[in-house]
Amino acid sequence: MTAPGFGIYIHWPFCLSKCPYCDFNSHAAQSTDHGRWRKALLAELDHFAAETPDRIPTSVFFGGGTPSLMEPETAGALVAAIRSRWAPAPDLEVTLEANPTSVEADRFRAFRDAGINRLSLGIQALDAESLAFLGRRHSADEALAALRLAQATFPRISFDLIYSRPGQTEAQWRVELARALDLAGEHLSLYQLTIEDGTMFAPAHARGDFALPDEDEATAQFEATQELTERAGLPAYEISNHARPGAECRHNLTYWRGGEWLGIGPGAHGRFGGDALAQARSPGAWLAQVERNGHATEIRSRLGPAERLPELVLMGLRLRNGLDSALLAEVRPALDPLGLANMIEGGFLVEDALGLRTTPRGRLVLNAVLGELLT
Repeated sequence: MTAPGFGIYIHWPFCLSKCPYCDFNSHAAQSTDHGRWRKALLAELDHFAAETPDRIPTSVFFGGGTPSLMEPETAGALVAAIRSRWAPAPDLEVTLEANPTSVEADRFRAFRDAGINRLSLGIQALDAESLAFLGRRHSADEALAALRLAQATFPRISFDLIYSRPGQTEAQWRVELARALDLAGEHLSLYQLTIEDGTMFAPAHARGDFALPDEDEATAQFEATQELTERAGLPAYEISNHARPGAECRHNLTYWRGGEWLGIGPGAHGRFGGDALAQARSPGAWLAQVERNGHATEIRSRLGPAERLPELVLMGLRLRNGLDSALLAEVRPALDPLGLANMIEGGFLVEDALGLRTTPRGRLVLNAVLGELLT
């Protein structure tokens, strides 16, 4: 699959608790009016379906928050609505993010019956001390049990791990990653821990409550990740995502390849018809606006070349295959010629008949490479 496709992202903003590293639009909530939220999500979906009747959806992604906390009936109603409003691709990918607590795992069969065919599990670590530090509500045993159940229930599975945690060494990460690769099927998402503004970790890190591995150690762990996943047959197809060939996440590829998508739900963003859209971020404000207007779009702006082309570069160079020749021709006006020449000469980028892509050296310092390329 090389075409960007057309995706539909549906945001469920609620969690049982907020993880200290998370800067997503998620909110702790102990109770939710599921019927009201289902009706609102369907209403906003209908609104955007009327604008995009000729599109062919290739993927649906339920993100959050914790979408596995929604009622499976809500997911089923939304998947059914998508299939009735559009003529989706016959191999439509429908992903749901889930936490591996026993409560949520008990609902896996219901989500499968609702039309979910790909599950993404937020495991994050395989030992109790790290799970506690990361604020996760599940145990390592629960995570492994949920993974086994998910693998028996869904045709496609991915799970996440976070590495470069405080005190973690390359040797420790190699052991943990090797175990993860033994458990994995077709896809793994492996993220280096970073401290984001607005998270609970940000002030704790600033106070010196904990320290992350230094740059040399973090680099060693990143390189070990590439080595072990490549050897196991799950090479990186994107900076943090690893898959067997053909098992890449189609929905995320739509973002990285510059495709179009709808964003449904609080804080969701969309790109279609040359416009960038953002929905009301606050769950309460979003719900009120949808009930009043049928949608909660707060920002809608035309993407001119000055906005669109750098975005294509930023997203496309995250991919191992980079920008293909057609996309490179499109974005070239946004590239600094001297910066491009310097990055190629320095061994950070390769340009050939296939297009433009980072080398392993370039992927280590991608942000710096992008800074040289974009004027």
